[in-house]
Amino acid sequence: MKIFKQFFMNYRRLGKTNLNISEISLGTWQVGGKWGSGFDDNTAEHIINTAIDQGINFIDTADVYENGLSEAAVGRVVRSRSEEVYVATKCGRQITPHVDAGYTVKALRTYVEASLKNTGLERLDLIQLHCPPTETFYRPEIFRLFEDLKQEGKIANLGVSVEKVEEGLKAMQYENVTTVQIIFNVFRQRPAQLFFREAEKNDIGIIVRVPLASGLLTGKFDQNSSFDKEDHRNFNRNGEAFDKGETFSGIDFETGLQAVDQLKGIFPQVENLAPVALQWILQHPEVSTIIPGASKVEHLMSNLSLYERPDLTSEEIEKMNAVYTEKIKPLVHQKW
Repeated sequence: MKIFKQFFMNYRRLGKTNLNISEISLGTWQVGGKWGSGFDDNTAEHIINTAIDQGINFIDTADVYENGLSEAAVGRVVRSRSEEVYVATKCGRQITPHVDAGYTVKALRTYVEASLKNTGLERLDLIQLHCPPTETFYRPEIFRLFEDLKQEGKIANLGVSVEKVEEGLKAMQYENVTTVQIIFNVFRQRPAQLFFREAEKNDIGIIVRVPLASGLLTGKFDQNSSFDKEDHRNFNRNGEAFDKGETFSGIDFETGLQAVDQLKGIFPQVENLAPVALQWILQHPEVSTIIPGASKVEHLMSNLSLYERPDLTSEEIEKMNAVYTEKIKPLVHQKW
């Protein structure tokens, strides 16, 4: 088996959970297989084990990722390790059609108990509502359910995953909400304004997802890049299956490529822009952790290679932000 370099991991506090977690963690949407290409338990376990070997102690999954196979793989590995590793999962996306009326106390309780069974864990460190409709954030009974589950010892903390800044701001008004998972990257900068300020004021842990804009910010794509027919980067570019903002951060592919070319001009000696994109996120102290995904161990190690890079200079950050302001902001800023 290939031996990988050991990186030094930094840790940050996850808001009022008081958990001390790795600032680069692991998202498992596509762990064990690229989007649409099937799931492989051995690959998934290898990635998760390597992540823990590297000091990652926070793993994000969801009941809908590969119909529970991702949760099961995470649970198997975490239970086999001696290190303390925190597991966050999500519930609600199984509701079909995915509308507010489907969010009932009974349904959500059933999903949480299924996740406990799937992972084999006695308690979930963090359960998150999985991008519910905006209306759901205005229903206190939904949030009270998770206080009951906490009292029963089934969960330790409640969080939400959101599409829009406004949803995150509303969620913070519930005392038992401890974290907000949100899309934030060089191409999605709006959260750094009011949302970050309010999160800090309310001691909310910020979990950043889609940090590489579905791979765009690696700089590895070009006009000839193609994606599997079951890959959301192929079928969801206009929001056909779920929120458009989840795919390439809501930017059309051609515009994204043009913006990435401008970023490459700022870093002409850098082949892989992924570590640079992650560095840009981490220079925001309000961020608790980033959860980039990985369909193979090499992707994980690529992300962690940011620890080999010199810090971004203020000039580089300014130029990266200028690409957003000129090329991206007019298209996406107010949408999410």
